[in-house]
Amino acid sequence: MTKLWKKYILWFAQEHVDFRVAEFESIVKLFGLQFRKLSEHRLNPFWLVEFPNDEAAHQYASRSIALRSIIELYSHAHTLPEFHRGLKAYVDLHQGALKELFGADSFKITVETYNKHFSQREKVDKIEAMDYLPIEGAVNLKNPQVEWWYLEFWGLDPTSVPAAPEDILFGRMLFQGQRHLIKQLSLKQRKFIGNTSMDAQLSLLMANQAMVRDGDLVFDPFVGTGSLLVSAAKFGGYVLGADIDFMMVHARCRPSRITQKVREKDESIRANLQQYGCADRYMDVLVADFSNPLWHRRISFDSIITDPPYGIREATEKVENKCNPKDNTRTTDMAHYPSTSHYALHHLYADLLEFGAKHLKVGGRLVCWLPFHREDYNETIIPQHTHLRLVANSEQQLAGNTARRLLTYEKHMEYLKEDSPSDDSNETQLCSAAAQNFRERYFNTNGEIESRQERRLRKAALREQGRLEMEMRGKLPSDGRAKKCDLNKARFN
Repeated sequence: MTKLWKKYILWFAQEHVDFRVAEFESIVKLFGLQFRKLSEHRLNPFWLVEFPNDEAAHQYASRSIALRSIIELYSHAHTLPEFHRGLKAYVDLHQGALKELFGADSFKITVETYNKHFSQREKVDKIEAMDYLPIEGAVNLKNPQVEWWYLEFWGLDPTSVPAAPEDILFGRMLFQGQRHLIKQLSLKQRKFIGNTSMDAQLSLLMANQAMVRDGDLVFDPFVGTGSLLVSAAKFGGYVLGADIDFMMVHARCRPSRITQKVREKDESIRANLQQYGCADRYMDVLVADFSNPLWHRRISFDSIITDPPYGIREATEKVENKCNPKDNTRTTDMAHYPSTSHYALHHLYADLLEFGAKHLKVGGRLVCWLPFHREDYNETIIPQHTHLRLVANSEQQLAGNTARRLLTYEKHMEYLKEDSPSDDSNETQLCSAAAQNFRERYFNTNGEIESRQERRLRKAALREQGRLEMEMRGKLPSDGRAKKCDLNKARFN
């Protein structure tokens, strides 16, 4: 039966390459597609894959964000003579099926190279070298009935381009990926955003890895401005969120856009979903502390998609009672503002995995980000849970020596425990990396934990050293602080 399968070129955008395989495997499982990989070079933008038919290829293209397009493969080779022999043989073998395509009223052949630039004359020469193709129609570059693509791959290293292309491919364009959604959901035009709003492309990739389908119930326990809810709703999920930040959930926090001084009255997470035509998928967002779960055990979600705070742009907080030795002077009519304390990352992720184990349906997925310092990374820092199986682990590099990993867990067994687990196995696996606080290490580039006073003294010593070096070079150091004070005094005199 596999003899009837067709070969395709999956042409990927060379962006967020590490997420490509995880998204492909998630979409294939979502639709139950059968496939066979013909190439194992995962970094290559051109994958060769077999699907049973065009319908299977179209299903994959209908969800993929990493995919640029799918091309039906006619010929693939590593040298030009071998390529032309293969293309001639394919045309001769499939004359009946290709007769209608070659006889179309209009056509277009596009030459595309990776890691190599061709002039227009060179591109025309490549097309004219295939003059044996029995094409009868007229050239139409704007709106052709049939579109063929000639592709050459010249390696991945721009500093070491080979003398000849590594792969030469030719085929007919069939389907486009969903990369238009990246621009459609761009944060630049979004109604309500914040400092930590997730990039549209990454949020769409997360929704795909969570296998969100039409009618699913999707939850984000650290919802922020609802970027992940937008992507999940775009793929048909009913979305629900929670966050401890009252001001953020009610869109009363400080605007993050430079040109905006005050939040508009109609800004909200619901407004974001209305902007993209997904208002009917919005359920609600709650002000809630994740460390004190309020959900009944009977509530279950199809997927949980979240980006927990790292303590950099947004604080990691939880509600906690604090003992106050002073007399209580509060009255019943006074507003109560609950006390908060630091929410350690290893406690947060232990709670997150425990929550997913309790409230995900069997087969449901938890997709979340884990920040870390690249020098600390090893398999032991990845949090684990007996009811959740890690199915994907992709890295995105951040500023400096930091990075974050997109972890995808799938619930593979029913949660039967009535009480929380007594052992701390889920927590201790993160302690090796969390022994030194991520936030502290992020702001201490010298690799050592230091107090605020030690940091101020160190920076003062560096300034003094710089001043002495300027004097030795014969330059007069200027006192910027004194100048600023003088300018402020002059404004009021």
